[in-house]
Amino acid sequence: MPKVKFGFKNAYYSKITTGTNGTITYATPVKLRGAVSMSLSPAGNEVEFYADDGLFFSDSANNGYNGTLELAMIHEDFLKDILGEVEDTNHVLQEKVTTTASPFALLCEFTTDDGVKKFCFYNCTASRPELASKTQGESKEVQTETLNLKIRPNVDGLVKVSTKPDTPSTVTDAWYESVYTPTNTPTI
Repeated sequence: MPKVKFGFKNAYYSKITTGTNGTITYATPVKLRGAVSMSLSPAGNEVEFYADDGLFFSDSANNGYNGTLELAMIHEDFLKDILGEVEDTNHVLQEKVTTTASPFALLCEFTTDDGVKKFCFYNCTASRPELASKTQGESKEVQTETLNLKIRPNVDGLVKVSTKPDTPSTVTDAWYESVYTPTNTPTI
């Protein structure tokens, strides 16, 4: 069982397509090269109800996560596939006012003292990133780019899955080939 995590790598996205009957299809995952960091905070509210002079009921809503994904640079495939930019015949990317973002699954892994822990977040959206840079001085400083993410439950109520040290290698070795489909046979 892992005790600590100290690395982040292998970020992939998989564009979601929703059929006319509501069926969700995930595209083949595409690597987001230059993964720097990811930071996610739980989204949802706490509910507390008091009766009989005390806390009578307590619960929380799991609305997924909000956070950021920092990359060396956002690749043009992501700009086109997910953020909806289009490329003209002169190979110039265009962001139009009518551009809409597409939902996607996000796959990634954390390095731990016991190997790797792989994740799949099933229903993500990203907002347009800030555009910033600065002049080069006496030394080069790498400028990164950050995507603001919203991760919500999918139509089945699933937010994320993650591997464990005893996850079969047949699953972990194929993690980035397609979006993982849970077996829905939980063990306790």
